[in-house]
Amino acid sequence: MVLGNSHLFMNRSNKLAVIASHIQESRFLYPGKNGRLGDFFGDPGNPPSEFSPSGSKDGKYELFTAANEVIAEEIKDLMTKSDIKGQHTETLLAGSLAKALCYIHRMNKEVKDNQEMKSRILACDITGGLYLKVPQMPSLLQYLLWVFLPDQDQRSQLILPPPIHVDYRAACFCHRNLIEIGYVCSVCLSIFCNFSPICTTCETAFKISLPPVLKAKKKKLKASA
Repeated sequence: MVLGNSHLFMNRSNKLAVIASHIQESRFLYPGKNGRLGDFFGDPGNPPSEFSPSGSKDGKYELFTAANEVIAEEIKDLMTKSDIKGQHTETLLAGSLAKALCYIHRMNKEVKDNQEMKSRILACDITGGLYLKVPQMPSLLQYLLWVFLPDQDQRSQLILPPPIHVDYRAACFCHRNLIEIGYVCSVCLSIFCNFSPICTTCETAFKISLPPVLKAKKKKLKASA
């Protein structure tokens, strides 16, 4: 919630979507069930119909209050209806990512003509982004707020971790050596540094095309005089 509120606070036109990756389902926490996709690109000064919080008596931004109440209510509903049995604690992360990508695609279709939605997923090394493995998980929030939340203009004024060099060469499946030119299996796309008639990954046997064998021409015997 802190990261989401900070994102909303950075710009009045910023929007927020939160997906819970649970062990039984992937669910949108925000916007809630009563939220409309069109509300994300409406007038920032007019809260959507979903924003009916109990009221902000401490001067808090109304959007923060609405988002926090909706997310907290959805989490309580999710945990109440969850039936956890045994030690199965793996989350449905793949389903959550797929749902997020579908949601982004749908938002791009419903965005107004005079507005633009920048939701491209690009490689951070190519686009000048940041990749950071958090060394201490208790400090995750600090890294999210001070490293990943600022935009490109603000990042130029901050002292950020140095970029990590990325080697784009592929590693062969046989010796794990980095190679620039190799042999690729046409079935499973495994990469090898040496040619092999049988793929060691999918065990596909390839027919080696040999050059055509030309029949030797019979020499004509010269007639003796």
